[in-house]
Amino acid sequence: MNTSRKSIISVSAWLLLSQGCAVQMSMNAPQDSSAMTNELLLDNAALYPSKAKAPWSVKRTVLRGGKQEGVELITIDNGNLAIRVIPTRGMGILDVRKGDVRLGWDSPVKEVVHPAFVNLESRGGLGWLEGFNEWMVRCGLEFAGHPGQDEFVNNTGDTATMDLTLHGKIQNVPASDWEVLVDHKPPHRIRVRGTVYEKFFYGPKLKLVAEISTIPGSDSFRISDTVTNEGAFSQEFQLIYHGNYGSSILEANATVLTPTKSVTPMNAHAGGTIANWDTYAGPTKGFIEEVYLFDPIADAEGKAHAVLRNAKGDLATSLSWNLAELPYLTVWKNTAASEDGYVTGLEPATGYPFNRKVERKFGRVPKIAPGESRSFTLDYGIHTGSESVKALVEKVIAIQGETPIEVDENPPKTD
Repeated sequence: MNTSRKSIISVSAWLLLSQGCAVQMSMNAPQDSSAMTNELLLDNAALYPSKAKAPWSVKRTVLRGGKQEGVELITIDNGNLAIRVIPTRGMGILDVRKGDVRLGWDSPVKEVVHPAFVNLESRGGLGWLEGFNEWMVRCGLEFAGHPGQDEFVNNTGDTATMDLTLHGKIQNVPASDWEVLVDHKPPHRIRVRGTVYEKFFYGPKLKLVAEISTIPGSDSFRISDTVTNEGAFSQEFQLIYHGNYGSSILEANATVLTPTKSVTPMNAHAGGTIANWDTYAGPTKGFIEEVYLFDPIADAEGKAHAVLRNAKGDLATSLSWNLAELPYLTVWKNTAASEDGYVTGLEPATGYPFNRKVERKFGRVPKIAPGESRSFTLDYGIHTGSESVKALVEKVIAIQGETPIEVDENPPKTD
């Protein structure tokens, strides 16, 4: 551990605390990472020895070997949950652990792949999958969804075509900088915040400020993001929060619950099994993905909800988000053989994961004005014990209320 760096952090923290401010520690891109393979950045022993409810810490690790050479991980341990953030991969989240419970999945991609080794254009625009193994992946920002051609206005003002790759670029752009902040006032929320840019000449000029935070000792955590258009013209953008679950909770007869007005298959294949949209199979060799599209119902506070529950009903994970910010939900079921990636995705978004050309045609590609910022907040939780899970499910059922779910076997129009 770089002890001189830790001493500087501790002194800075003390000075900030004495002035009644939040603790803040900033870092740019990795420096001499050979000296910081595993480094303690902050802990409550130095900052809040008598006030914190749990022994939390924030650590930085630099991975070595293979395609993960030089990848940074930031581990937020709130004393109950351990959250591993990847600044090198667009501030994605590798996994979240609570004891033996893990939010994450066992991808065939075993390394945390550095973006330098990902060719987004390979395999007809599916190269994004070369690095896909995180629990939480942000898809966007200029575009997201399926690969394929779309139109744009080029530098001469003419309409031209471009090949869109799967789910955009932002997850494969390293954060330009990141910082750790701890609120001075109780409950002392711990925050890791990074800035990721998707900008180029004669193209989009978008900035993502991504924040992952949690309260010491809690069973929950939050993603709070802001997207800003730093260009002089209005800019289309798309954003999908691609959360992936394949361990601990997902199993045969696990269920997904979400208050919704409707459920629609993304294609004819999914339409053939839509009667079982809310129930999962165990690992199945040769399984072909099934994708379902939802029109969520908000609660009295304007929040949409989704729950993944195990078969026994004593373990679940929850997700809630502001429906005005992210009006759509996609559920991706990929109960393939374990070797091929047994996983499901719960994905709030600005639209559905069709190609941008389709999404634009049906009014699901928002624009952001010059200098404008859009914020997105999502809350996640882990729930253990039958009573806790039962209360969670009852809440979802109450939001659904008397509203019937319209189930359509036919996929939506795309032309």
